[in-house]
Amino acid sequence: MDATTRRRFLEASGLALTALAGCVDGGAGSGQSTATTENGTSDPSLDSLELLADPVATGFTSPLDVVVPRSEEYWVVDQAGQVAVVDGADADPQVALDVTDRMVDVGGYDERGLLGLAFHPEYDGAGRAYVRYSAPRREGTPDDYSHTFVLSEFEVSDRTIDPDSERTVLEIPEPQGNHNAGAVTFGPDGYLYVGVGDGGAGNDQGRGHVEDWYDAVDGGNGQDVTENLLGSILRIDVDGDGTDGRPYAVPDDNPLVGKEGLPEQFAWGFRNPWRFSFGPDGRFFVADVGQSKWEEVSVVERGGNYGWNVREGANCFRAADCPTETPDGAPLRDPIVQYPHDGGEVSGISVIGGYLYDGENVPPLRGRYVFADWRARGTLFVATDRGDQRWPVTAVPVDGDGLGSNVLSFGETPAGELLVCTTNEQGVTGETGAVHLLRSA
Repeated sequence: MDATTRRRFLEASGLALTALAGCVDGGAGSGQSTATTENGTSDPSLDSLELLADPVATGFTSPLDVVVPRSEEYWVVDQAGQVAVVDGADADPQVALDVTDRMVDVGGYDERGLLGLAFHPEYDGAGRAYVRYSAPRREGTPDDYSHTFVLSEFEVSDRTIDPDSERTVLEIPEPQGNHNAGAVTFGPDGYLYVGVGDGGAGNDQGRGHVEDWYDAVDGGNGQDVTENLLGSILRIDVDGDGTDGRPYAVPDDNPLVGKEGLPEQFAWGFRNPWRFSFGPDGRFFVADVGQSKWEEVSVVERGGNYGWNVREGANCFRAADCPTETPDGAPLRDPIVQYPHDGGEVSGISVIGGYLYDGENVPPLRGRYVFADWRARGTLFVATDRGDQRWPVTAVPVDGDGLGSNVLSFGETPAGELLVCTTNEQGVTGETGAVHLLRSA
């Protein structure tokens, strides 16, 4: 059965294709609350817009991230285990780091691997980089868990990341192989933000998922802030002096400092935050992959609870009715964007977080949030802030075969132009992975 036939078979059977950021929930559904579930009408000013995707670099297996710390210096994170650097468009990629000997084996459909990269704000061609990957079980990870989440610091110079300079910054036991998130980025405050999924499996339940305050659905890590770091966005100071054996400091204004809870956590209630970014205005955009009904994007704030697994998007999960706040009165925050797995042009199965566009190549996109679904269908999504809670979303076509069949991630150049990472495969295989630069058709 070829890939196209297999896709049609799965869709006809009612099964959601799993993307690098998502999973099938094993048949569980979600009830719908009275919250608004539509993104509003599309923006007519975008109706005639078409985009082109020019290849910057090709030949990758599964490019999950591209970071451009300086002009014409593209660092591509390949899930198979390599970081490659490309000096300018159309140049041949050169391997800058290979961590395959430190990772679990990946291949076929897999959400583990080399997942993220961030350069220290002081990087100027030399300095430090922070790399996120999935390692075999390390000390402290239970024998029946899948693997260990690793965030490490490396020294960088001359377009090379020194493998012998590795210093482990953070380890988290991962009970399942999916919902690993993987994004890391420095915020405008100079602190490192780290995305952590809920631990995997379905429903935020099962091995490695703790009890929480919500009784209608068993579990889970998304609503817990005391037992582990899963289901959260973390915020750490890699330049500070750590305590209690930590190789990092916790910023004093993290929301749980001095309170009950693990102080690294910045926000929680996430299932699988797949890519995040800061806009030029400082807003923090986080895409969170849904389970069986809804995909979502939120503007995340310090101490915010984004609802999983009480809610999927703005909708009750596995219940006809659900609370809008926690027992202590903290609100469950609604997303700015949600779209269904079934329905119209704006639909899909695994949201891929993007950027608030700040470039010049596509003037109609300026100030709008550009993102995608893994099942691209030759389109990208554009959300427009009209001052309401829910942003309307428009599907914008990408001309020709430029995108490939599956979008994996986005990147941004120092000039604010958007890069799109794609593949024609449904897993960690082949050499169809590519990075594209967006422009108007």
